[in-house]
Amino acid sequence: MTQSTGPEPALAAGEDPRRYAQILTAVYDATMTGGKSPARPREVIGDSWRRLQTLGIDPELGNPAETQMDVSDLELSRRESGLFDILDDLARGLESVVQDGDNILVVADRHGRVLWRSGSTAVLDRADDLGFVEGANWAEDSVGTNAIGTALVSRRAVQIFSAEHYVRSHHSWTCAGAPIRDPRTGQVLGAIDVSGPAKTVHPTTIALVDAVARLAESQLREIHRSTLDRLRSVAAPMLARLQSPALAVDANGWVAAVESVALRNRILLPEDLATGRFWLPTLGVCDFEPLPGGWLVRPAGPADSSVADSGNTTRIRIDLRNSQKPRIEVRSEVGEWTHEPTPRHAEILYLLGTHRQGRTAAQMATDLFGDDGRAITVRAEMSRLRKHLAGIISTQPYRLDESATVEVITPSDMSRLLPHSSAPAIRAARG
Repeated sequence: MTQSTGPEPALAAGEDPRRYAQILTAVYDATMTGGKSPARPREVIGDSWRRLQTLGIDPELGNPAETQMDVSDLELSRRESGLFDILDDLARGLESVVQDGDNILVVADRHGRVLWRSGSTAVLDRADDLGFVEGANWAEDSVGTNAIGTALVSRRAVQIFSAEHYVRSHHSWTCAGAPIRDPRTGQVLGAIDVSGPAKTVHPTTIALVDAVARLAESQLREIHRSTLDRLRSVAAPMLARLQSPALAVDANGWVAAVESVALRNRILLPEDLATGRFWLPTLGVCDFEPLPGGWLVRPAGPADSSVADSGNTTRIRIDLRNSQKPRIEVRSEVGEWTHEPTPRHAEILYLLGTHRQGRTAAQMATDLFGDDGRAITVRAEMSRLRKHLAGIISTQPYRLDESATVEVITPSDMSRLLPHSSAPAIRAARG
């Protein structure tokens, strides 16, 4: 029971799972009761047990105070997890493990909340009995030693077998999990896990899960590179025309292109950033203008650094005449760009364009669904939309850039306004 440098399986190849489970049960019982243990648990397991005993977690119950998310909160957590874009890759990478019907595939966020799960009806029913459901908290301090929570704490791939689980009711299960890190920062975004009945334990499962997690990180790196490439393709001509210090950065401050500014990977952006003038620790006073998926940042010169208003001339044109290809066009003194929104986002842009004072999440929920209780669903959609249009959409309430000139172009026959939309506000506008 020694620790290896790589992903460590719970039992060695060829080892009898039943016999090993009996040994683990004896070790578990002795450890939890303070008796003499016939062997020492693996280091990763022993460390986990000690953490949980220190916290006073009951091995018979776990932490019963934890509650599940509702559906709307769950959807928002999925969108904001940083894992949404790679879910299909995770599922494909582990399809062979879950297709036999014995195992369940689970993706959790960095807090241990179950965001997605996949498996046969039979194994999902068994998972339901444990509370292993979407929205449930499987952090280590909630349900004890498990592959999700322990992988997140230890920041390494782990396989947990039978009585290595801290909570006794989980002893009939085995699980293998690995953390998924943000390749840009190294921070853990969440974990991927394969779980099933203890009899399905296999030494190679943890290696496969760890490999899929690493591939997922590579995919995130590629998504980041592609995002910066798209931003660079729009920004580079603008920067060339400016012939003055400027940067193009994405919504998180990652630099896509520079002109007459020292090259850097990232800048720290202010919270609640909007079009206008802000101070940055590394660049001083800067003017911010929106780009698709980011910002054009122009350091202000010494002569005008004390000016409060940068004289923004942004013009936003929301063109809804072609129901198949709605467009938003953004123009400023340094250039222009366009974006084709999804049907739902076209509805939102129409509402924001015709309500310049802004709409709260509850108001938008009424506009889109006829139900102000679906505010969280609206927030999830707005989170997606602001990935493309963060520079021109502000929050609290949601609204288009107040200093911009906005034009909404609708069909000459208003009955043809977004004809496929069933949103109450759009139906009312057609009338």
